[in-house]
Amino acid sequence: MEKLSLAKELRENSYPGRGIVLGKTPDGTKAIAAYFIMGRSENSRNRIFVEDGQGIRTQAFDESKMKDPSLIIYVPVRVLGNKVIVTNGDQTDTIYEGMDRQLTFEQSLRSREFEPDGPNYTPRISGIMHLENGGYNYALSILKSNNGDPSSCLRYTFAYEHPAAGEGRFIHTYMHDGDPLPSFEGEPKLVGTLDNIDDFTDMMWESLNEDNKVSLFVRFIDIATGTYETRIVNKNC
Repeated sequence: MEKLSLAKELRENSYPGRGIVLGKTPDGTKAIAAYFIMGRSENSRNRIFVEDGQGIRTQAFDESKMKDPSLIIYVPVRVLGNKVIVTNGDQTDTIYEGMDRQLTFEQSLRSREFEPDGPNYTPRISGIMHLENGGYNYALSILKSNNGDPSSCLRYTFAYEHPAAGEGRFIHTYMHDGDPLPSFEGEPKLVGTLDNIDDFTDMMWESLNEDNKVSLFVRFIDIATGTYETRIVNKNC
């Protein structure tokens, strides 16, 4: 598979929707997690990311303008022991609770499907990172409708053992802008990474469409020690 430029992928897509990148720095010492949200409506754009314990949550920027909190107010990132969960909806809690009961990532998601926002039926994208004893692996999942048919849910999980240095995998909700919005197709994209968290954060934020970008979260985790650095960028600030 060809390694793509993440900056180019973002620049050339005005509306990938919500996206997750998981991977490893080129020097091989840090695990990478990134999550961004975009919006076309006033309600979707009226959001920010705020820290919530070891994770983050979405929050209304202007509470007086919030019309419908369902599907847009949730906890995208939670930490369960040596696992980091990243998703685009309240399935973060479903995965956390399931894995806390010793279910697998896939088993935890079995009770969920795509979002009930027809005609888009936005896919639920989820990631799980596992760091233990100096080792690191991760997986990504997408639950989506069968070409817009809400009676059928398609479930895909992609697992990455011993991920290579300098590589990440990028999955997002929509192929591009449209009406209805077309769901992501294929396996997560192979993209290059950077060693410096600020350079990586700046690259992603500057590459996202200026009109539609809302918030970005980036975390670099030291694989040997578990210590981490986090960056949050909000258009509304």
